[in-house]
Amino acid sequence: MKKTAFVFPGQGSQYVGMGKEFYNHFPLSREVFEQVDERLGVSLSEICFSGPEEELKLTINTQPAILTTSVAILKVVEKEGIKPDFVAGHSLGEYSALVAAGSLSYTDAAWLVRQRGVFMQEAVPPGEGTMAAIMGLDQDKVEALCREVSDVGVVEPANYNCPGQIAIAGATPAVQKALILAKTYGAKRAVLLPVSGPFHSSLLRPASVKLKEVLEKVQISPARIPVVANITAEITTDPAEIRQNLIDQVSGSVRWEQSILKLIDLGASVFVEIGPGKVLSGLIKKIAKEAEIYNIEDMASLGETILKLKEGM
Repeated sequence: MKKTAFVFPGQGSQYVGMGKEFYNHFPLSREVFEQVDERLGVSLSEICFSGPEEELKLTINTQPAILTTSVAILKVVEKEGIKPDFVAGHSLGEYSALVAAGSLSYTDAAWLVRQRGVFMQEAVPPGEGTMAAIMGLDQDKVEALCREVSDVGVVEPANYNCPGQIAIAGATPAVQKALILAKTYGAKRAVLLPVSGPFHSSLLRPASVKLKEVLEKVQISPARIPVVANITAEITTDPAEIRQNLIDQVSGSVRWEQSILKLIDLGASVFVEIGPGKVLSGLIKKIAKEAEIYNIEDMASLGETILKLKEGM
């Protein structure tokens, strides 16, 4: 029997219109959007389906919008009788994974990631921090590059996405200097990312502190499905560990490549990306060439993937 991991996307995979087909076709999905709208006191569904894009791109909207879309799709997949052996999510996607694992209610998760978006935005004044993608360098070289420019300001590896693709984050002058020097280290490409802050760097510690306070107001249950955490790339089901991982994750690296390798070590060979876009599917292809990879983001991909998964059951 093949082991399956459900994986959930993070910021950057959003687009206007996401989730709309599920809202229109499935009462279960509609209920997810309606309950989240009510909990947040904003028409998040309207922003997801109709935009405008500028509204959707604001991190306080993006984070709950991606989570809600992912959960609305997840509910349909679960109803089809498809259950994962493991779950994981990239950055904010970890909250979607925790909903799938039964640790968080989806309304709590949507409320949490909206707060998280506010805290991440407030942690560093606009323009003072940023992120960049470094292509074609291994982990050791990226870490050495960050150390070399650290005299200018904080700069750290933020996302270990896949072999040869690592995002760095930090103070804008330090990130800009790293971009200039990256070529001398042998990087194929080094580009600034269109983000509003130095996410997953130690500059976001103020956000971690605030997140700790709001996490205390939310029930976290033992995970019914093992979750691979971004910050440790290890599995957990323990509520105290889950809580701490979420606090640390805001200002720590997303170890995505290591997380996928951990899932493969645990026997996962089928990966299903649930939510908008195919970003994670692309990364997993580069990490694990042998893996079976599917994504579900609309009615067409739902039908196709459910059919394939049921054939393999």
